[in-house]
Amino acid sequence: MERAPLNEAIARGPEGGAAYWLHTDDGVRIRFGHWPGPAKPRGTVFLLCGRTEYIEKYGPAAAELAARGYAMLAVDWRGQGLADRLLPNDPMKGHVGGILDYQIDLKAVIKAAHELALPRPFFFIGHSMGGAIGLRAIQGKDHPFAAAAFSAPMWGIKVNAMLHPFRIILAQLFGGSPFAEGFPPGMNAQTYVYRDSFNANRLTRDPAMWAWLLDQAAQEPALTLGGPTIHWVAESILECEALNALPSPDLPCYCALGGVEKIVYTPSVHDRMGRWPGAKFDVMPGAEHEIMMEVPATRARFYDACAALFDAAGAAAAPIAESA
Repeated sequence: MERAPLNEAIARGPEGGAAYWLHTDDGVRIRFGHWPGPAKPRGTVFLLCGRTEYIEKYGPAAAELAARGYAMLAVDWRGQGLADRLLPNDPMKGHVGGILDYQIDLKAVIKAAHELALPRPFFFIGHSMGGAIGLRAIQGKDHPFAAAAFSAPMWGIKVNAMLHPFRIILAQLFGGSPFAEGFPPGMNAQTYVYRDSFNANRLTRDPAMWAWLLDQAAQEPALTLGGPTIHWVAESILECEALNALPSPDLPCYCALGGVEKIVYTPSVHDRMGRWPGAKFDVMPGAEHEIMMEVPATRARFYDACAALFDAAGAAAAPIAESA
């Protein structure tokens, strides 16, 4: 694997981090990052990030997970971070050819994790869009994960209340229209942390985290991304509807949702967690969208719950692995 850049100064991850270029089966170059964690990790957590995000944003998550016994990896999905941008003439537009293309990216990451012999068992945390990617990946038995955790998962797209009943028709109509590569109303090429002030933001209540995100954008503008294209929104609406029609996987699960979540469509999250037997659902009072960027007490609550899930699932998986 070819080494890729990793800005460790702005990532603030644990020592030993490294990044690599990966080439997917359909020829897209994405970026994969890994932090080894403690000397004897209990497993590796795949951090499946959301739209607009990038590896360096999850350096602190790697440190939190390392403190709890786990290695961590993260990925720049196609179209964001330092991965190939899919509209070269408009690189700030968040775009994807088809929503299932992210599964091709995840397949490349899983392959890389095996090639690097990263510690097993494997788990994942899916945040926002990464929550939809993760839920799709664990349908059926053909996946390597022993447990799944979610942070404000994108299992429904929040649209205008008057348009909500017509979202599927609108997605089908506009997703392939001549305007599909344009921005939806209210969106533009400016990255979110520059569009809103801290007091108006919908991501975090932690001013130190907000300042850190601003600093990352200023130091590495190539990592940033603007609003999504109409096509991305349409693809995401249709994928959420498809996922909502599926049963919940037979896999240990924990899901956290902010009590004042304003980004994803929360009824879809409540519905899914109400029909996932044995799963733990944690609505965190006062928290915004980015649980892992929230105030320290909220972050600690989330990481402790993830570690408890992974510890239990890893212990259950050990006898199976030993007898295999």
